[in-house]
Amino acid sequence: MLSTAYMKHLFDQTTLDCSKLITERYSTSFTLGIKTLDKKFRLPIYAIYGFVRYADEIVDTFYEFDQKYLLEKFIKDTYEAIETGISLNPVLHSFQLIVNKYHIEHELINAFLHSMEMDLYKQEYTDEKYEEYIYGSAEVVGLMCLRIFCEGNSEMFDHLKDGARSLGAAFQKVNFLRDLKSDYVDRGRVYFPGVDFTQFTKESKQQIEADIQADFDAAYVAIKQLPRSARMGVYLAYVYYLTLFNKIKETPATRIQEERIRVPDFQKMTLLAKTYVQFRFTEI
Repeated sequence: MLSTAYMKHLFDQTTLDCSKLITERYSTSFTLGIKTLDKKFRLPIYAIYGFVRYADEIVDTFYEFDQKYLLEKFIKDTYEAIETGISLNPVLHSFQLIVNKYHIEHELINAFLHSMEMDLYKQEYTDEKYEEYIYGSAEVVGLMCLRIFCEGNSEMFDHLKDGARSLGAAFQKVNFLRDLKSDYVDRGRVYFPGVDFTQFTKESKQQIEADIQADFDAAYVAIKQLPRSARMGVYLAYVYYLTLFNKIKETPATRIQEERIRVPDFQKMTLLAKTYVQFRFTEI
């Protein structure tokens, strides 16, 4: 007869594998990045991604359902899982394992879930609301991942946290530019303060791009100081998003209004190979 300890381990492992599967299904770019992390970090980061992906799906996809109810239940079940140390929802169980193991602050989780609540309502974003949303939806995710990479080293975390926030912000803002049409047409959202989708000009686009470039520059300084066991995976995600960003910069504002710009999978694999060579033979 198998021991209860073994069966609990099997349950934990199965839920972590569920979050891994979610990441692989939803994002080839993040999957590639995670696979280049040290093995000890992979399942924890999959757990973070699975949690934020499913919360995002509630507010971005499930329009034929009561999204407010679904999100409220997700939030309630999240806190219950963290408090009790167990959930029969595999995404929430794997997430609470990582939250409790790495002592991820509840303030980060609160901020993330608050930004998901903001997405339930169509609104024009002021500068203050925009910064609030970016912090909760993206910067805190960078901070959760940094908690894992630092493995309890609070001094390192404090030193690198501003860079982690900048990287999360850069990723999110690039997503906003990439998804400008679908956010406006399908969801009635324009996140950038003072931007009218119907009058999206070259000047508006360039102003947004300057802000994003500053985030990328600040993030790169921090990436170079990450533990080597985490650096390549984070750097690969940085390179992928920077490539997407540069492609968007080369695209006229009118075309951004009409289509979703993307990096093809074959180019992602090329970026992976180049990044590996660069990481192996030079200092990032």
